[in-house]
Amino acid sequence: MAEGPPTYARRVATTDGKWAYELAGELLRCSLPRRWSHTLGVAACARTLAPLVGEKALVLEAAAVLHDIGYAPPLVRTGFHPLDGARYLRGVRAADTQVVRLVANHSYALLEAEERGLRDELADEFPLLDDPLLVDALVYCDMTTTPDGCRMTSQERLSEITSRYGEDSVVGRFIRQAAPHIHASVDRVRAAAADAGVGL
Repeated sequence: MAEGPPTYARRVATTDGKWAYELAGELLRCSLPRRWSHTLGVAACARTLAPLVGEKALVLEAAAVLHDIGYAPPLVRTGFHPLDGARYLRGVRAADTQVVRLVANHSYALLEAEERGLRDELADEFPLLDDPLLVDALVYCDMTTTPDGCRMTSQERLSEITSRYGEDSVVGRFIRQAAPHIHASVDRVRAAAADAGVGL
């Protein structure tokens, strides 16, 4: 399969994060409009957490915008969207390594990678970022946003995912395994936001 339109590969990361919206929009807006709506909702959530993550706010927002680009048909290689998306981003000139690693590992992707026989590849190529708050923040944004970009609880989100994919699917098995970790991440973000006086 071809790598995709050359304009994607030439996309340059800028300090304002505009590049991330342009790239994700080109990949998702037309081909996967509901996924694009979810993406915009996750990004909006990330912006609310900007006071909490401080100087990493643009990193979080860029990762939020880009976290699902691996679903875009031109990027699919393994069928595991965190890995496909991160591998593609790695080839985007000047893309921040932190953003790439957040995309690769978002929402406990390593646990799903294990279900798919891709754990070693993911862990070796994209080690988990050593920034627990930033990692938790992306989990929070992804797992409290509906497929249409609205807010919901993490409990509702996991139920929705399980209903959509089926309990016995790879994703369903992953969700059962990851659920305690996802809820814990959400709780940590809520607690940190409360301590910092950040409204969610």
